Amino acid sequence: MPQSHTLHSFDQALTNLRNTVLMMASLTERSLDNAMTGLFERDSDRCNVVIADDEEIDTLEKTVDKDGYDVLIRFQPVASDFRQVIATMKLSNNLERVGDAAVNIARRVKKLNAHPALPEAKSLEPMYAEAKAMLKDSLRAFTDGDMEIAGALKPRDKQLDRMNKDIANQLTEAMPKQTEQLRGYLNLILIARSLERVGDHATNIAEDAIFAKSAEDTRHSNPIKV
Repeated sequence: MPQSHTLHSFDQALTNLRNTVLMMASLTERSLDNAMTGLFERDSDRCNVVIADDEEIDTLEKTVDKDGYDVLIRFQPVASDFRQVIATMKLSNNLERVGDAAVNIARRVKKLNAHPALPEAKSLEPMYAEAKAMLKDSLRAFTDGDMEIAGALKPRDKQLDRMNKDIANQLTEAMPKQTEQLRGYLNLILIARSLERVGDHATNIAEDAIFAKSAEDTRHSNPIKV
């Protein structure tokens, strides 16, 4: 009975930990959506929501860290359970960074919205769509343990990097011809860079999903069995 009770308590603690990080994921995705909708629809109110929600995202990250450490100390899980707890804690850190990227976007969008609209803002739509899809797929890979989805994220991240570079090159080339738009173009370049960072964090989440499922460390080079 004591062993059964301990196992049930551990399962409940792990479920609570996952529920907290899923709540954090939902809020983070919403923040990214609000920031970019604020850009495309010139809606600064959405940007204000992003900035206000950041505190809750930070609080949830602290909760995941605290609860995760509590699980490790109380139950001392082994093998796959241990990896699951560590990967969940790392997931919350990456989500917090995505939230920071959304705040950076929102602040720059507010500056852009204080001036006449820039047609070039529309050029960020494909990059946003891909960054958003990568984040969603990385979370699905993590929650479902889907190694096929997780393994596909790294090549997609390279494509997102190329999209970011193309946008930066296009806007940099336009600057000498539209000198009155220098500040606006710079803000768009920095927004694209933030979207590129979202892709980086999505890739990190996918790598952590692989680690949690198979104990393989796929960062940087060839997979290493842990």
